[in-house]
Amino acid sequence: FLVEESGKNECKVACFIKAPATALENLKCKIVNDISSLVVDDSEELVSNVISIECSDDGKTIPFPINIAIPFTSCFRGNYREIVVKVTDVNFQSNYLTPISLEGYQGNHKEIFAEVKIYQLGVFSVLSCLKKQTFTVPKVGLSQKLSVDSRISFYYPPETFSSPAPMQLKVQPIEPSLVSTLKARHDMYHAVVSASALVYVQHPSAQPFNSSVTITLPCPPNPEKKREEDETEHARAIRATVKRVATAYHPWAVSASLRKNGENLSDTLKLLGHRNKEEGWKVFDDVIIQNARNGLVSFELNEHLESFVVIRFSFLLENTYLLLFARALEEAVCSTMANVILYRKRENPYKIVVLLSASKELTCELQNLHEEGYFGPPEPTQQFPLREGEQIHFRFRGNIFASENGKDFGKVYRLIFHSQRKPRLKLQIKEVDEFGNHSSPHYKGTAVFYRITREMITKKWEQPLPYGEYQHQSPLCKLALTLPKHEKLINRPRSTRRISSDSSEALWDNLLYWLAEELAEDNTSLLALCLPVRRSVLQLVRLKCPDNLTHQIYELLCCWKKTLPRSADKQQLLSRYLRKSGRSDLSEELCFKWQNKVFT
Repeated sequence: FLVEESGKNECKVACFIKAPATALENLKCKIVNDISSLVVDDSEELVSNVISIECSDDGKTIPFPINIAIPFTSCFRGNYREIVVKVTDVNFQSNYLTPISLEGYQGNHKEIFAEVKIYQLGVFSVLSCLKKQTFTVPKVGLSQKLSVDSRISFYYPPETFSSPAPMQLKVQPIEPSLVSTLKARHDMYHAVVSASALVYVQHPSAQPFNSSVTITLPCPPNPEKKREEDETEHARAIRATVKRVATAYHPWAVSASLRKNGENLSDTLKLLGHRNKEEGWKVFDDVIIQNARNGLVSFELNEHLESFVVIRFSFLLENTYLLLFARALEEAVCSTMANVILYRKRENPYKIVVLLSASKELTCELQNLHEEGYFGPPEPTQQFPLREGEQIHFRFRGNIFASENGKDFGKVYRLIFHSQRKPRLKLQIKEVDEFGNHSSPHYKGTAVFYRITREMITKKWEQPLPYGEYQHQSPLCKLALTLPKHEKLINRPRSTRRISSDSSEALWDNLLYWLAEELAEDNTSLLALCLPVRRSVLQLVRLKCPDNLTHQIYELLCCWKKTLPRSADKQQLLSRYLRKSGRSDLSEELCFKWQNKVFT
């Protein structure tokens, strides 16, 4: 097996190769995740590292076939998806290999591995793809139910094709929540009730249809209509009585009401599809779609379509809007809503982590970051759609910049989105100018993020990061950052250095910490203390101790004490503020402790 250094003094298993020992000596393997955008297409999800396998000696011949096993992690999504290994050559031509096994062990390593037999070297990746079903339609006809969803069936009558015709189908399910999301974003889709699955069909022989093919597939019914049908006979009788009474006085009103109710509950079904991608989506008004039982619909098709979908809507919708909805639906199934998270280490705010997370997993991801010791602010960005393999480039502006290695600051950084992987970067940040932001208790900066689509990425195996200003595009989002300022130590000459022999300072610290603990037990807010401190001090204290009220109150009391002249009666002033805050009990106990020198 071959391993790849991960750059963190760790070894990472890249893959296992089963080949003659002489061949293994001439193979070179490395992880090339920076080019992962180039190895995925729509409806594909990367679930492994991207592995490059080369021959280190061009004069040597590799005795193909050889077996490779690549570790991967995947969340399987029902019957609609399958695991495949994609092989990409130097010219970006790709082949898909079905794993001969998905073992959980390779030697002493316990992981899930996709093992394939290969006949060429190149770039390898494990993908989760829509499952492809292949069958051949003979001259005598065929009735075929799909293995991914037995509710979807194709009936080819005898003599549909002049000779046996192979067919390849893929099914992209459409979740009802996706339709609801599109309706919420655009009012013009309000009439849409539901959509069937998107069906992709490849017809390699391109034979014309001699007779119509009957297709049956599920398209969820109108829930309003179902509720209407489920009403009790009692409710119907009451409604009929009211209508009879109203008819005697206002017959026109009842007829209008009946027409309105009929229009709301009678659904319309339309078939949308395209013969090829160049032609685009089209509404097939001449195709009659019939409702069957249990939410199934069926229709006859007399020509080949590369993809199609059935849309159910509650009232008449123009074909223009239907076409817009089909395009939006196709784009939405290839996109995932995501957020950018930028959190800081609690003990060290100069260490940050930046990651992309799918919005549906945001809560879980934030919990994991908290367990690792990372917290906000800033809060995660608003959600936005990302397709598989799209990139987020970001840089820092203002008085804060970042480095990956602690040396090279001011670079552009990149995260590549893959819905089943968790791209993240750990960076160190620092101020650009230590004398900047002089009117603020902390340094200020902004992380600016830009989206790079797959179409914008050049097809080259070397993917250097740009250093431009991205002036040609608007930022996707921004996150504000702050850093606490260092307390500057001034080295004075010995003759002028102040030496304090006041031992009461240490005792005051103990007294203030006791007072902070007492106030924190009652969840006393910082504002309720009525201390004469600036609002910026309150913000700095909350930033310094975000999750510990005792430390916040203690830091606030210390900041207040530092503003007082040495001659001030701290005990008398503090007692006055405690009484003003409604804590006379603590004021009296403070006086007792001060008079008796009890500071613990």
